[in-house]
Amino acid sequence: MSAQGTIFVALFSGINVGGNRIVKMAELRWFFEEFGFSDVATYVQSGNVVFRSRKGDAASLTSELEAAFEKQWGFHSRIMVRDAGWFERLVNENPYPEVTGEPTKLHAYALEREPSPEEAARLSEKCTGPDRFEIKGDVLYLHAPDGLGKSVFAGLIARTLKVPGTARNWRTVLTLLEMMRKA
Repeated sequence: MSAQGTIFVALFSGINVGGNRIVKMAELRWFFEEFGFSDVATYVQSGNVVFRSRKGDAASLTSELEAAFEKQWGFHSRIMVRDAGWFERLVNENPYPEVTGEPTKLHAYALEREPSPEEAARLSEKCTGPDRFEIKGDVLYLHAPDGLGKSVFAGLIARTLKVPGTARNWRTVLTLLEMMRKA
């Protein structure tokens, strides 16, 4: 960690979806600044916050942020905190480089932990039709050629895998990585 701190991104799950659990991005930026973080920036309404921290690692920051967020807004949001190295790896290990030109059809799920072989096998049984996926560590890559909204399989991932996570499309992944590099 440098004297200025480490750059992280916090990926929120379940906020600003379908008009529910509304959190304004300006309020979220203020929340992170009040927490003592610097270089705070948000991207789109789904809850993506790039920030710099002088203390803590991804795991400790996750638990601190989840508790403080719930106290501030009155509801729980699962938060995945990841550092720039994790994002670089996510992009470099993309198993579907041929579809990066269609960034809304390629998604990366930040998972709370690496799924077991049994959990991954259970998910493989459900993957029929045009979709395909690959798990690398705590990332699930999904190529949904008809888009996420039309993917039956995408709707089965969370309850079949039973590993908490949150998805971002490839455009968002690349934008967040670029924001982290510039911070």
